[in-house]
Amino acid sequence: MNWIYLLLAALAGSAMAVQGSWNAALGKVLGIWQSTLAVHVIGTVTVLIIMLIIGCGFGSFAKIGSAPYYALLGGVLNVVIIYAVVKVIPLIGVGNATTAIIVAQISTAVLIDCLGIFGMKKIGFQYLDILGIVLLAVGARILLLK
Repeated sequence: MNWIYLLLAALAGSAMAVQGSWNAALGKVLGIWQSTLAVHVIGTVTVLIIMLIIGCGFGSFAKIGSAPYYALLGGVLNVVIIYAVVKVIPLIGVGNATTAIIVAQISTAVLIDCLGIFGMKKIGFQYLDILGIVLLAVGARILLLK
């Protein structure tokens, strides 16, 4: 496995914790739904600027109808994610929220890999996957003891 990809994934994980904190701070000022909208508008403008700078164009949007329906629901899930993060971080803290997110995220990812759903490559189930999730859950429980 390429270490560069793992490093990039780790960077994304760190960014998610920071993003959650920033989204929660914005939610305290604007309100949950308003901050969720603001984050999406800012993100959309950012992507538009990047696309214009690198010149990748918009022609591929003509193929959007050929995408499977579930591939178009990522934006809906993003609203759920941002809403939930903005709601819970001020109540339970960044560490506790992120711990719950990571346990659920890895459990779901292993299930997606195992079933090969959503167009992902099927990766055979290993009993070590269960052991890893159990150890992760035990570690999460220890982190949540306060």
